Amino acid sequence: GQQYSCILEERICSLKSIAKMSGKGKKKSGKKRAQRATSNVFAMFDQSQIQEFKEAFNMIDQNRDGFIDKDDLNDTLASLGKDASDDYLEGMMKEAPGPINFTMFLTLFGEKLNGTDPEDVIKNAFGCFDA
Repeated sequence: GQQYSCILEERICSLKSIAKMSGKGKKKSGKKRAQRATSNVFAMFDQSQIQEFKEAFNMIDQNRDGFIDKDDLNDTLASLGKDASDDYLEGMMKEAPGPINFTMFLTLFGEKLNGTDPEDVIKNAFGCFDA
């Protein structure tokens, strides 16, 4: 219990640092990996980042069915000592247009990170004062 909670918190911190770094200095490996035609989300992250996301996904997928559902989120947050309301969990689930498998999990992170260039954020913030 306690050890699992620490590992999970480390993974979440790691994902946050990946999120901060992903827009800058992406490494392109020489190898091409097979990708689904419907999604280029795997091109947004390098292999080590994808591995971190996969490990986090597996930790959140508490029942090991290959999908993250509301019960998985609730159990994960509970293991971190957080008590989430049903509305909060429902809101998290509604961010995905369908079931959350690993590809959807990556896609959601990719969408959150897309266009979050710090320079754009600063320009937009100053733009608010130019009224």
